[in-house]
Amino acid sequence: MLRGVVHVVDDDASFRTAVERRLKKAGYEVATYSSAQHLLDRLPDETGPGCILLDVRIPGLSGPELQGRLRKLGSTLPIVFLTGYADIPITVQVIKAGADDFLTKPVSSDQLLRAIERAMAHHEAVRDVKGKLDIVRGNIASLTPREREVFELVIRGKTNKQVANALGATERTIKAHRHRVMEKMQVQSLAELVSLAERAGILGGMSGS
Repeated sequence: MLRGVVHVVDDDASFRTAVERRLKKAGYEVATYSSAQHLLDRLPDETGPGCILLDVRIPGLSGPELQGRLRKLGSTLPIVFLTGYADIPITVQVIKAGADDFLTKPVSSDQLLRAIERAMAHHEAVRDVKGKLDIVRGNIASLTPREREVFELVIRGKTNKQVANALGATERTIKAHRHRVMEKMQVQSLAELVSLAERAGILGGMSGS
């Protein structure tokens, strides 16, 4: 069984070949690119586990520049940087920008495989959270305008009576709306509802009290 795809970006052909051999032996699928532009022209699919093994110094767009470009494009693929020249400022820069690891050539097979495994495990966790968030946002989008108003007041801690007063409705109507909100959001309790709203960034984005 394939363990995921490693996208190797390095201008050194012999290095690409050696790494490809190592990774295939370990059960990974490998795609190689001789430049950053080459990878941008054929953007990797992110539906399965994967990671990018990226050299810092490559002709044209550098590794850190490619990292920035991918982030702007919304890529979540983890990046493991490789360099022949250990450079502390660059290391700090790319790790702050979200790189998963930074290895110095020559790199042992064990070190390389461990870094890739960690990066892929991290990517899976991120994808899992994103998938759940997409479901939450989809559920919020399915609320009617009135249900959305009830939802926003309820997650701020308003009682049914306060919501009814605010929206000029009866408590009984609000209870019915609240019940439908809980059903659509697939939650059993107010605490769960508040937690989902927080994760979806709705609580933080609301002003007023």
